[in-house]
Amino acid sequence: MIAGSFPFVYNRVIGLEEWAKAHFFIGPSGLLMVAEREEIIAKVSQIAERVGSSEGIEIVDVELLGAGRGRVLRLYIDRPQGVTHADCEFISQQVGTILDVEDVIPGAGYTLEVSSPGLERKLSKARDFEKFVGQKARIELREPVENQRRWEGKLAGISEGIVALEPSQGRIIHFPLEQVKKANLKFEW
Repeated sequence: MIAGSFPFVYNRVIGLEEWAKAHFFIGPSGLLMVAEREEIIAKVSQIAERVGSSEGIEIVDVELLGAGRGRVLRLYIDRPQGVTHADCEFISQQVGTILDVEDVIPGAGYTLEVSSPGLERKLSKARDFEKFVGQKARIELREPVENQRRWEGKLAGISEGIVALEPSQGRIIHFPLEQVKKANLKFEW
């Protein structure tokens, strides 16, 4: 992807066996239990990172959304020179094949989507806050800092789990990374 362009999505629909496996638990509403969903996401992340690292592709985030046949497994990828359609296709084919062979996602089927994180990418890991120092971000905190939960400003760094944000020229606020409820880059048009 060329810097400044919009993200695109490469879809790959994958059909699996109709019957649930013995280890597959369905909650009262038919949704995957939270613990199982997290376990699946962790396995998919490991597989995707193994595949991506060989090509210099970073796995930014993995999401598993929906239920039943409407489930969507979404992978966000990035690389320093930008994401191409070929990168998305490569990750989709390689990761999709491994997921099928290892039967990582139980149930009737799912749609695998692979895309770039976009210009206003999500920030969740310490390395994200390090990588984008000097760029503008929008951050929502779990607990207020200076009576405010939502902040915008330039990322000023992270040290020992404490994020520094410059909301205005010369003013720096600090908060623990675990206090971040939601954060993303803010692209200025």
